[in-house]
Amino acid sequence: MSRRTTPPIESRAPRPLRADAERNRQRIIAAAHEVFAERGLNVTLDDIGHHAGVGVGTVYRRFAHRDELIEAVFEDQVGRMIAAAEQALAHEDPWEGLVEFFLVSAEDFAQNRGLREVLLERAHGKTAVAAMRDRFTPVADALIARAQEAGRLRDDIETTDFPVIQIMLGSVSRHSGALAPELWRRYLTLILDGMRRDRPGPSPLPVRALEPHEFDQTLM
Repeated sequence: MSRRTTPPIESRAPRPLRADAERNRQRIIAAAHEVFAERGLNVTLDDIGHHAGVGVGTVYRRFAHRDELIEAVFEDQVGRMIAAAEQALAHEDPWEGLVEFFLVSAEDFAQNRGLREVLLERAHGKTAVAAMRDRFTPVADALIARAQEAGRLRDDIETTDFPVIQIMLGSVSRHSGALAPELWRRYLTLILDGMRRDRPGPSPLPVRALEPHEFDQTLM
């Protein structure tokens, strides 16, 4: 009788997840989307499992640690940002395309605390952030160059100004989100006016300024 041999581990293809296991994985990711958006990244896998309605052991079987789950959750959101930048690049008006991208990305940051933290603070999901930067930078360079060549954008704007502006707007959202969730639109309008080279006059501000007592509340 010939002895049966087991193929070396390296040659075995990874088995696809069973249907119920894949359903649990998607359920966990969907729950993490919601928890991260509302509470940020400093939550536990217990919190995610509770929100998903599964035991923490099920979460750990699908994701070895929190950063692995963070990268799975934000992979598609990073992809959406890249798609928004590419769509802006295809806009027939270089300036309007740039404005469209700022609006889409700023709204995402305003509504999703976890996205702000993973992309702007970089405390978690460093692999996802590095991949996003590698994919995004060429598109951002093209957006800027196109608007500058059309005489619509200041010549001294650089690609690194993009994340700094998003950090500023993210800070507004973080402090004023509960009281004035649309306040970031006021400051984005002011920033865009400052960036535009051919501005005929000040743009109307879409949101009123905070009252003094509201400002004090945001600081607290």
